[in-house]
Amino acid sequence: MPFTSYLLSLADRVAPPRTAHAHCDLPCGVYDPAQARIEAESVRACMEKFNASDDPVFRQRAIMIKEERAELVKHHLWVLWTDYFRPEHAKRFPELHELVWTTTKAAGEAKKTCDVAVANRLLEGIAEIDRIFQETKKA
Repeated sequence: MPFTSYLLSLADRVAPPRTAHAHCDLPCGVYDPAQARIEAESVRACMEKFNASDDPVFRQRAIMIKEERAELVKHHLWVLWTDYFRPEHAKRFPELHELVWTTTKAAGEAKKTCDVAVANRLLEGIAEIDRIFQETKKA
């Protein structure tokens, strides 16, 4: 038995592991739509810089960064949806499912365009998700 396994085994015998109960991966406080908003703001800034430049190398870099950030927006939204929001949230806010879905789709659309209006729609969706998120934290 490797030494680290032995120590873990010994620790379990001295103080058996306790089961923690939480509706998410960790007790609340680690999830926040702000992460998605920050990435979406980067998406919009990349679009604006792309549209303002005529340097093809700079524009290509702006597109690459925009696409990475848009993918991160999708990731953060899905983490909220799958790890934070619970069935009672969806029941209390019946628009939540459609809102998360359309906002995530807007992040996907932002990967395919440099239209700032798409980024603005993405940010509006995130703001609405954040509003609901804040309401769930009050309960």
